[in-house]
Amino acid sequence: MINCQGLTKKYGPLVAVNNLTFQVQPGEVLGFLGPNGAGKTTTMRLIAGFLTPTAGKVSVCGFDIETQATEAKRMIGYLPEGAPSYPEMTARSFLEFIADSRRIHGPNRLHRLNEVYRLLHLEHVLDQKIDTLSKGYTRRVGLAQAILHDPEVLILDEPTDGLDPNQKYEVRKLINKMSESKIIIISTHLLEEVDAVCNRAIIISDGQILADDTPKNLETRSKFYNAVSIKLSNPSQLNVVREAIDSLSEVANTEIDEHNNQLTAFPNKGKVPLEAITELGAAKGWQFSELHLESGRLDEVFRTITGGEAA
Repeated sequence: MINCQGLTKKYGPLVAVNNLTFQVQPGEVLGFLGPNGAGKTTTMRLIAGFLTPTAGKVSVCGFDIETQATEAKRMIGYLPEGAPSYPEMTARSFLEFIADSRRIHGPNRLHRLNEVYRLLHLEHVLDQKIDTLSKGYTRRVGLAQAILHDPEVLILDEPTDGLDPNQKYEVRKLINKMSESKIIIISTHLLEEVDAVCNRAIIISDGQILADDTPKNLETRSKFYNAVSIKLSNPSQLNVVREAIDSLSEVANTEIDEHNNQLTAFPNKGKVPLEAITELGAAKGWQFSELHLESGRLDEVFRTITGGEAA
């Protein structure tokens, strides 16, 4: 596992990472979330051994990242922010260089290189110089170097940055497949990515952990959890419908989004008002064009936890 104890990084008076303690187990895909400057990238660089902590310890698969750096880094595949590489190299020569650096030799070498080319769909750009590639392909070459030696731990900083929707889908599918046998940490500002690939999320701000839970459990903190969203065939009835729904014991309050002609009914604690609203609508003869139960909104939870709403 990855074990971080009291991890701290200071730059003079600035505390970038402040006494972080957490563990990541095999099979977990941990999403690091936080506003810009929260300490996500610094934490990942500390775990990967690219920065030395001011205080605290990191061990990767039992190896201390400072005192057993070589052994620990053999276990890690790291995709840094921006996917730095050698722009004058072709994608093929760069990945062959990485294979040499990772001591991938013998009959397995060509098989593994071809497998990674195929997984990242790089076959038709292999002989292009990296500085001529699009941002999306450059990112995929960076991801290819991270997984080439089939590491036990993957640390990925914004792995789908610059990818189009189809490419994002393919990379997320690959991460889900690899998560069966690896420890994966992902830094991302895309909340849909957390839903798509992560089974755990840590929200940090000012270098401190503010929340550590599954994405589904975090969604239950949303005011929209178990709320009911309604659109009517005749939007002019919204205010009448709102008055009737406000009287239900299952409903705490309601809001109208006039731009979308949508009513949202928020539940009283521990209540699910969907059935009561459906029965009331049937009795009153309301014509719903849309009626659905909200599962909670991670973006709203994120803003609340990190103080985004106040800002």
